[in-house]
Amino acid sequence: MSSNRAPKSGFAAEAQRKINSKYSEELAQESLEWIKAVTDEPINTSGDTDNFFEVLKDGVILCKLANALQPGSIKKVNESKMAFKCMENISAFLECAKNFGVPTQETFQSVDLWERQNLNSVVICLQSLGRKASNFNKPSIGPKEADKNVRQFSDEQMRAGQNVISLQYGSNKGATQSGINFGNTRHM
Repeated sequence: MSSNRAPKSGFAAEAQRKINSKYSEELAQESLEWIKAVTDEPINTSGDTDNFFEVLKDGVILCKLANALQPGSIKKVNESKMAFKCMENISAFLECAKNFGVPTQETFQSVDLWERQNLNSVVICLQSLGRKASNFNKPSIGPKEADKNVRQFSDEQMRAGQNVISLQYGSNKGATQSGINFGNTRHM
């Protein structure tokens, strides 16, 4: 665990402080309250880093969350406090989160939680999963995700669009760059 490591110094400590500065107690509390609502587990929903870490570090609550969203998604939840068993729980949850539609860039690595390296990434993952919860008929958190809006255009409409000059290309309304010089002119 992190207590067995030497204290970080210099660049590593500065990087760790920068990562920790992004942590939002409000979002962490919202995530824990959502977990409590979905799982019916009696957990402390305070968003401070110590509580957030203590509630989630062994991965048991995360596994119960995954099973509450989709029953049977994690077959074996390790109640043991041994490091590798806790890491297995966290990894099983992360695999489920990806299967539930959480983008890979919004997940975290097991050590981010287990060694308390980046709790902000854990919050981001839970917030992302919380947005997907309505797909499982559970309460969701955060903004509602957009629905797909696929459009079909006929060949005639596609050809008509090729003749339009988009204003995305900008317009200089006949202006040129002649007469513009930056800095000193070249004397020969």
